[in-house]
Amino acid sequence: MSRPMRVFAIADLHLSGFSPKPMDIFGSRWQDHTRKLRERWRQDVESGDIVLIPGDISWAMTLHEARIDLMWIGELPGRKILLRGNHDYWWSAIGRVREALPEGTEALQNDSLSYGSLLVTGTRGWTCPGSSSFEPGDERIYMREGERLALSLRHAQRLRKPGQRLIGMMHYPPFNERREPSLFTDAWEQAGAELVVYGHLHGVSADMVFEGTMRGVEYRMVASDYIDFKPKLLLEMDRETP
Repeated sequence: MSRPMRVFAIADLHLSGFSPKPMDIFGSRWQDHTRKLRERWRQDVESGDIVLIPGDISWAMTLHEARIDLMWIGELPGRKILLRGNHDYWWSAIGRVREALPEGTEALQNDSLSYGSLLVTGTRGWTCPGSSSFEPGDERIYMREGERLALSLRHAQRLRKPGQRLIGMMHYPPFNERREPSLFTDAWEQAGAELVVYGHLHGVSADMVFEGTMRGVEYRMVASDYIDFKPKLLLEMDRETP
């Protein structure tokens, strides 16, 4: 009998192999964070597992500069699924990004990926209305990201097989600080998502983050500094659809 497929998630790797950027300016816990990431990843993740990486992967400015960080990720165990974050300036046309990815690494953009009993989709997201940092210029980007999530979910629904579990990835939190509904939460609920992971927030305490079930969808915060640079186990599941 084969071992169940395990699904992990970790966002905000903030790698900088091409032009090293000290991250401890954001707090002492970031000191030597790439070593922590590598060691803690290898402690838990095995070759048959899946690791979701929802954004802010590399500080690189171009795809050429990002290759060293992509190769670094590729050398770690597990099948990795990448999503663009707000600092992933290197992320160009999706075709070029996919061509540059090492074996065992895939990227999501306006689509979804199927792995046996698991279906994964998502979008970067944006600051939601009602957030303390929401400005008039954010409305256009928020609406555009809502459309991109809708496009991704339509792709997922076409791909979805009976019994598949739908898991979502976003870089930004899909709600504001008061956990009010948004285009994103409405879309996840209507699509029947089981769980959605997000990152983006740094230096926050547990009482500033929402993790739990809201209107039938479970949300998990997986920014690397929040989870102590250790991929977070989300699920253990059958490899094949029923």
